[in-house]
Amino acid sequence: MRRGGTWIQRWRVPLGFLCAALFVLFAKSRPATLVVGSLISLVGVLLRAWASGHIRKNDALAVSGPYAYTRNPLYLGSFILGLGFTVGAGRWWLGLLFAALFLGIYLPVMRVESATLAQLFGGDYDAYADAVPMFFPRATPYRNGTAKARFDRALYLRYREYQAALGLLVAWGLLVFKAYYLK
Repeated sequence: MRRGGTWIQRWRVPLGFLCAALFVLFAKSRPATLVVGSLISLVGVLLRAWASGHIRKNDALAVSGPYAYTRNPLYLGSFILGLGFTVGAGRWWLGLLFAALFLGIYLPVMRVESATLAQLFGGDYDAYADAVPMFFPRATPYRNGTAKARFDRALYLRYREYQAALGLLVAWGLLVFKAYYLK
């Protein structure tokens, strides 16, 4: 991927923090929305963690772990995480805002990254892209005949994916604080 990427690639994380702040500001959480939303978000952060241990960015085509089901498990994990946070916020209209923002930010990023991977990995990526959906997972894992890679904890740490879990804890702490102490 070229250095710096597109503006949307560079700004997706800061925009995510801005959205989270707005969601906390407008949240009207209740115990039920907090519990259900936190469970959904936990699935998203676990998917992101699993995916990060299977990707060697721009060095090898990731086709193992969650990449055997979807070409973008990190973004799917972010979507699930954000969906849970939206449920936790307790306002239905925030769901519409979340969907619009996610589609507006991540769909273009997935397309750019797909084109970059096609340039880097050629026919291997084309075969993978033909078999594995861009976002919603397939029911059975993709098999391309290569050895099955295992989760690599060093990759998880290298890509600092634990920061997503820490950010989630902070965001949920703010939602809980607002729900119980700023009524």
